[in-house]
Amino acid sequence: MDLRRLRRPRWIAAAASVVVLAAAGTWTAAASDDPPPVHRTDQIMALDGVRIDTSYFTANGTERRPAVLLGHGFGGSKNDVREQAEDLARDGYAVLTWSARGFGRSTGKVGLNDPDTEVKDVSKLIDWLAKQPQVQLDKPGDPRVGVAGASYGGAISLLAAGHDHRVDAIAPSITYWNLSDALFPNGVFKKLWAGIFVNSAGGCAEFEPQICAMYQRVAQSGVPDAQAEKMLEERSPSAVAKDIKVPTLLVQGQTDSLFPLNQADAAAKAIRANGAPVYVDWIAGGHDGGDLETSRVQSRVAHWFDRYLKDDKSADTGPAFRVTRTLGTDTGDGESRLTGVTADTYPGLESHEHGITLTGREQDFANPAGASPPAVSALPGLGGGGLSQLSSLGVGVSLDFPGQYAAFESAPVKDDLRITGSPTVTVHVKSTTDDAVLFAKLYDVGPNGQQILPSQLVEPLRVTGAKAGKDVTITLPAIDHHIDDGHRLRLVLASTDLGYASPTAPATYTVSLKSHLDVPAALSAKNTQAPLPAWVWWLPLAGAVLALILVVTGRRRTTAPAAPEPELTEVPLQITDLSKRYARSADRYAVRDLSFRVEKGQVLGLLGPNGAGKTTTLRMLMGLIRPDGGEVRVFGHAIAPGAPVLSRVGAFVEGAGFLPHLSGRENLELYWRATGRPAEDAHLDEALEIAGLGDALSRAVRTYSQGMRQRLAIAQAMLGMPDLLILDEPTNGLDPPQIREMREVMIRYAAAGRTVIVSSHLLSEVEQSCTHLVVMDHGKLVQAGPVGEIIGSGDTLLVGTAVPVEEPVAEKVAALPGVASAVTTDDGLLVRLDADGSAARLVAELVRLEVPVESVGPHRRLEDAFLTLIGDSA
Repeated sequence: MDLRRLRRPRWIAAAASVVVLAAAGTWTAAASDDPPPVHRTDQIMALDGVRIDTSYFTANGTERRPAVLLGHGFGGSKNDVREQAEDLARDGYAVLTWSARGFGRSTGKVGLNDPDTEVKDVSKLIDWLAKQPQVQLDKPGDPRVGVAGASYGGAISLLAAGHDHRVDAIAPSITYWNLSDALFPNGVFKKLWAGIFVNSAGGCAEFEPQICAMYQRVAQSGVPDAQAEKMLEERSPSAVAKDIKVPTLLVQGQTDSLFPLNQADAAAKAIRANGAPVYVDWIAGGHDGGDLETSRVQSRVAHWFDRYLKDDKSADTGPAFRVTRTLGTDTGDGESRLTGVTADTYPGLESHEHGITLTGREQDFANPAGASPPAVSALPGLGGGGLSQLSSLGVGVSLDFPGQYAAFESAPVKDDLRITGSPTVTVHVKSTTDDAVLFAKLYDVGPNGQQILPSQLVEPLRVTGAKAGKDVTITLPAIDHHIDDGHRLRLVLASTDLGYASPTAPATYTVSLKSHLDVPAALSAKNTQAPLPAWVWWLPLAGAVLALILVVTGRRRTTAPAAPEPELTEVPLQITDLSKRYARSADRYAVRDLSFRVEKGQVLGLLGPNGAGKTTTLRMLMGLIRPDGGEVRVFGHAIAPGAPVLSRVGAFVEGAGFLPHLSGRENLELYWRATGRPAEDAHLDEALEIAGLGDALSRAVRTYSQGMRQRLAIAQAMLGMPDLLILDEPTNGLDPPQIREMREVMIRYAAAGRTVIVSSHLLSEVEQSCTHLVVMDHGKLVQAGPVGEIIGSGDTLLVGTAVPVEEPVAEKVAALPGVASAVTTDDGLLVRLDADGSAARLVAELVRLEVPVESVGPHRRLEDAFLTLIGDSA
């Protein structure tokens, strides 16, 4: 492929060879007999003095195949992309995943994809792939390889393509093109996201020293300086724009205030200018929540690589441009109904513009002292980002304070209008100070005055020299949003926003219009992939009413309550014949025919090896995904996304995001207010007492240890004192004293008659904290019951003796028929029986050998029982 042949950078040619320090073994993971088994090898590689944790996935076969590198998101690890890696391996790729520096089990400092560290690591991983016998080569040392990933992993795919000519195709998702523009848009510091960024990596000290110093400097001043902008630009894909010349599939999120659509737009324009094919896909989700369309996106990535790595000309790479649109909520289960609109070419953000007249006099408004109270648009990291998704359902949740903004409004739209891209407008800005910061947003205003901020997006703008007054052209956030006939457009320019740093000195801003509003309308309904049924025309109104109810009740989705089973109204959980197939498979199951029951007061441990189906089960239990068969009932009510009975369920799954500059108590209070439920229903003090955070509640979360953040997350899940509490790996990252405290939290919570379900890999902790167990393997139930019953039903016996047993005697016992092994202990012998052994026969043989037996009883740890139950899957 001439398209990808670039001069090889010298530092790649001179790179040290990869050293394998440790191998954790090779095993097979397969969900059924039909799909090819996937072999996974874990290795720790030494790269320039750091240890990089990797996993290598291949399926059976002797033929060489293309390779794929999969990067993970910020704050994650290689484990986050394991399922996608296994799917690609089954599709005929050799897949390598890794934990970037400072994440997972990899060492080193976080460098924000520093070309001299993290990007260099990727080239050395490509060196390693070139030596593998399963990998197809274009020439010696040059494997056929693609790179994909989301967010942090998406950026590394772009950077790898720009720095290493051996990369043949990339598929970055919800990522940045210029990190300086993303975190300092138009010279304004995106403080809330930046704080979450630093917090999710474990704190400032986990970064390279120069990055930590830069963050602290900007966070204190509130103003990005030239040195900070230069540092982030040098670590951005835009720095190597001219060198990215490979086929690129750009997937970007519409509900994303961290990396908005203009980041993908800039990437598309730059890479296409190099002559490479570039396709763009705007999905319904993003860093602020919504539907990430994981199954569809991963399928499209696979087809993209089929075309450009396997040279399969028949592979369906999809349209050059696709936009996902939300049509409302499905009347069956409350889930959002999505459709796709396509175009043969990517139109950019300014295509097919037409002018809309705005009216409004020149207006004065205040920038308050301390920039407080701030207006509210998006709330990144809080409550899963559901605010952004509500706007697509016709509900407005933004907040502007009187006297702190100017507003200009259009006449009612006479025909339905679809905005696809970035509207623009020119205004005149004057300030009593030389430096002014404005936040521009475009509202959709209904006939009743209700206003909606599409995707909760706002455009910050720093105006220097504002004291003398100047004309400023504002490019508003890129959106895909439908304006109904009779609605108005309202341009608001506010002086504050919760997510950004703005001047703390009081000032007065004066703003007047200088142009009409240019609105892009690149796509129309005729491009929709499927004709719309009649109910779509009335559904948006119903969706708006429904979503408004969600805000009031604190639920993001709802559905008509199904009749509960009377005999189960006091049973916290009943799962019956639950099944969920893997995406793109008719006969491979993540969970299959699973049934178990949980009673009040129990602490239930959900156990199983990786890939057993635990997380899928929890997601179905919480109504996040729908099963393909069977049902889940909570207190007798059938679970579907948004079922009202879910208000009795609290969950801590995959961590929680907190605003680092607020105290623990303030974070919890803000989270509860966002649910819309009455403050008295939170039972805040009760939850905090159980979590045991003490005086730390008044301190900023950024000062918390990992254990304190975990307990705060547990307290958040406990708000409202739900009757059923679900905890997924609650002890991750905790030291032994913190683990003990977490164990006590769970026990205290269940002691009041509530129920806790905990999924954990720490078997010793499960043994001490849980009353009951459910063991899963390959999506199926292996055993369920009380902990003591499962542990005590094993084949290991402790033989107590009056005096210590000599080693020669132990060897004789080990040689007895029906005995697999026998070892001495301080109290006697630990004897493991084989399939033919029995306790009665063992005692008889011990008497014959004159062993002074005083007692015989079952003895094994949960770990022993677990390994016995799941066998080789461990």
